[in-house]
Amino acid sequence: MKKWIVSFLFLTTAGIFNANAQTKQLSLQEALKFALAHNQTLAVSRLEESIGRLKTEEVRAQALPQLSANGSLTDNLKKQVMVVPGELTGQPGKTSLLEVGTTWNAVASGEVNQQIYNQSVFTGLKAARAGEQYYSLQTQQTSENVIYEVSGLYYSLLVKKEKMNVLQSNIDKLTRLVETTQSQFDNGLAKKIDLDRIRVNLVNYQTQQTQLENQLRVDENKLKQSMGMPAETAVSLPPLSLSDIEQKAAGIADFGTFNLANRTETKILDKTEELQLFQKKAYLAEYFPSLSFNGRYSYNGLSNKFDLFNGSGSTANWFGMASIGITLKIPIFDGFARRSRVQQSNQVLKQIDLRQELNKLNLSTAYENSRLMMQNSLSTIKTQKENVALADEVYASTQNNYKLGLASLTDLLNAETSLAEAQNSYNEALLQYKLAELDLIKSNGNLPSLLN
Repeated sequence: MKKWIVSFLFLTTAGIFNANAQTKQLSLQEALKFALAHNQTLAVSRLEESIGRLKTEEVRAQALPQLSANGSLTDNLKKQVMVVPGELTGQPGKTSLLEVGTTWNAVASGEVNQQIYNQSVFTGLKAARAGEQYYSLQTQQTSENVIYEVSGLYYSLLVKKEKMNVLQSNIDKLTRLVETTQSQFDNGLAKKIDLDRIRVNLVNYQTQQTQLENQLRVDENKLKQSMGMPAETAVSLPPLSLSDIEQKAAGIADFGTFNLANRTETKILDKTEELQLFQKKAYLAEYFPSLSFNGRYSYNGLSNKFDLFNGSGSTANWFGMASIGITLKIPIFDGFARRSRVQQSNQVLKQIDLRQELNKLNLSTAYENSRLMMQNSLSTIKTQKENVALADEVYASTQNNYKLGLASLTDLLNAETSLAEAQNSYNEALLQYKLAELDLIKSNGNLPSLLN
């Protein structure tokens, strides 16, 4: 019996230990690194980048020698007939029908083709290299989007946890107040309506706590989804560190230097313009002649019997053929199709120019807005921190006066509500600051710095 109890306790303790061991406490850096390794959208982008590299190899192959080998075996079941004058066959004045060729023909051949001058191929090579860089920038932008999304969800979840702590603190206060008022009511020192009002406030806070718990679970699942982590994985987040934020709120904020060229969006548009210029050059290259080298060798066997491969005992005749040459292709007129493609390319380049102007306007505006939001958040944090301290002081004083009978229950509940609102406003200011800071980091093109 004792052994069974010891075994049960051991298994129970081990189960608790394993459950705790499976819970992952994630710092922001750990969450971001996990997301960059497991996010499905980023994985797709990396595959597209790999496909881009393979496309470069495909285009490069057009400039290399093209080799091919062929083989054929033909059974001429009914041979071709040629009409010849009878004089050639000893029958003057008549025509004769002669079969030509042999019953069995075998051919083994090889060909080589090499581009000597083809402007379209050479332009395509340059475009392929630029395309490879374009796919790399796309992956970089996807990575930055993942960092931005995960960071925003992470900060939001941390602040909601702080709100949960505020709710729990208020619930603890009201729970103690209910106990005190219940004791007073039992001794005839308090009214039932006062006890009921406190209980109503307590239930309201408990309802808010339940709703916030549900929202926390939803937000936590959103964070896991963005990270590429299974929803059933247990995670925990460290408490929000207020000292760093408060220190920044008390000092002079560093907004960095806005540089449009640092933004991946700008780099992608520049690379898009470069690719379109190559496309235009490729269309223009269609006006140029092309020159290529070609060579061919074949080994042929002819026989009226199927003994082509019988070696020295074969009746077949075998002979080789070889040729080399160059091919010059000069485009003359294609119904103005090339001209139309070049004009289309010019229009696309104009579109890209407009998109670059819009991108500059959008990014500059985003930077100014994030800077203003950060300034406002820093000011709000400082104000709300002072407001929380004042509300806490008022609540403590009112609570003391209530115990001494110098303040009404309404005064106490109002003071408690004001304190809760001040604390929530402070937490909301923290969240807005972190989100504004995140937008500012993005505007400066420094999102990867969050990994350090």
